[in-house]
Parts: sequence; structure tokens; C-alpha cells
Amino acid sequence: MKKEHLTIVKVGGAIVEDASKLKEFLNAFAAIPDHKILVHGGGRSATKFASSLGIQSKMVEGRRITDANMLQIVTMVYGGLVNKNLVAKLQSMGINALGLTGADMNIIHSHKRPLVKGVDFGFVGDVDQVNAYCLQKLIQQGVIPVIAPLTHDGKGQMLNTNADTIAAETAQALARFDEVTLVYSFEKDGVLRDPDNEHSVISTITRPDFNQYVADGIVEKGMIPKLQNALCAVDQGVKEVIITKYSALDGKHGTLIHS
Repeated sequence: MKKEHLTIVKVGGAIVEDASKLKEFLNAFAAIPDHKILVHGGGRSATKFASSLGIQSKMVEGRRITDANMLQIVTMVYGGLVNKNLVAKLQSMGINALGLTGADMNIIHSHKRPLVKGVDFGFVGDVDQVNAYCLQKLIQQGVIPVIAPLTHDGKGQMLNTNADTIAAETAQALARFDEVTLVYSFEKDGVLRDPDNEHSVISTITRPDFNQYVADGIVEKGMIPKLQNALCAVDQGVKEVIITKYSALDGKHGTLIHS
């Protein structure tokens, strides 16, 4: 049976929380032909909401420490406020979207992250399995899944999970059924060789390129785990991964990741 094409787009909180950028993004997302899935972040909204309740956000190397109080915040913000606002906007554009967390239909099962270099990240989940069969059935019925960065452990515990990782794991799972393109959309036109030059987009990156860019300090901070997820996805059968601007989701712009 011939595989159908599926595009999985991950969008970060910086876009979701900016009305004009979000409008541009949703127009670009709506224009993607064939089947698609949206995975979203929302960390800035969670930080803002937590602060309004007197709860301090704690980060280690860009990763959120999720204690019991923060877990309540991210569950409400990611699974409720951000997710349902996105679904409502997509519905207004004639897109039959369905908001999901990993617990819904058991689509993403994970385990609580163990200590990392002595750091306890709290209620943070590392993905064990994505239920590709259920997602595929929804897609075949014309539904557009909108996935919040929340998973569960199968024992009643919700877990905060990195949206980039969810997008990559979902792409890998669905690559068994479909020809999958994974798109990471953010504020820049792609991965930049020079962060001060918006036009210095690196057109393609392979694993040897990635290792060299990290060694040279060209790729650093949050771009390192994003590219690691992208390379892993390609290694696991995802057709292509593109890192591009939120308004350019047609596959003709940005940085293309090769194995």
C-alpha cells in the first residue's frame, strides 16, 4: 500500500502567545496540503501564570523543573488554555481540530525522568511509546490532532514533556504508516550560521555537520537538543525534518536535516 504524506508541525510558545505571529502561523498551517498534526508549546504562558500565583519557575539548562504545583499549572495552561484556544482558532478556519494530551486515548505513554546528573526534574516525562494507530485513525477520519506537551505514565500520573521531543517521537511512530515530514517552526528563518545575521541560514545539516557546528560554537543552547531530536527522527525513518520560520511551512524554506 502506498504511503500517504503527513506533515507534523511543532510551534513554540513564543509564536502561540503573540497574536499577529499566531495568525500568520495558522494561515501557513492551514495551507499545508494532505494530512497534518500540530504539536504546541506554551512555556511562557505557564511561567506567567505561575508567577501570578506566586509560584517561581525553576529551570536547569533550559529545562523546566516540574514540582507538584508547577505540574498543576502546566496541565491547566498547556492542556486547557493554550490547547483549546488553538483548537477554537483552527475551527474558525474550517479545520476540524481535536485537542489532545498524551493521556487522551493513551496516545503518548511516558515514564518519570530519573535523576540527571543529580538533578531531579520532578514530574517530567520521557516518552516510552506513541500510539500511532489511534492517531492514524483520527487523521483518516479528517481530524487534525492538536497535541499539548503533556503525557502520562499509565498509572494516573500526568507528566510535563518537552514539545520538541513529542513532535519527534510522534513523527517516528507514524513513519511506519505514512511518509512523514517534521517541521520545527520558530522565529528565525532557519538554523543560522551567525546569530546576528538573519540571512545566514544553513541550508542543510547532516550529523557530521552538527557535531562540527557544536564544536565550533555555531550551534548552542536550545538549538542543540532540537537538532538532536531532528537527527534522531531522520535516523528512525522520518522522511525529512525542516527547521524554519513560523510563516514558511511549505517545505521550500529553512534548514533541511539529513542523516
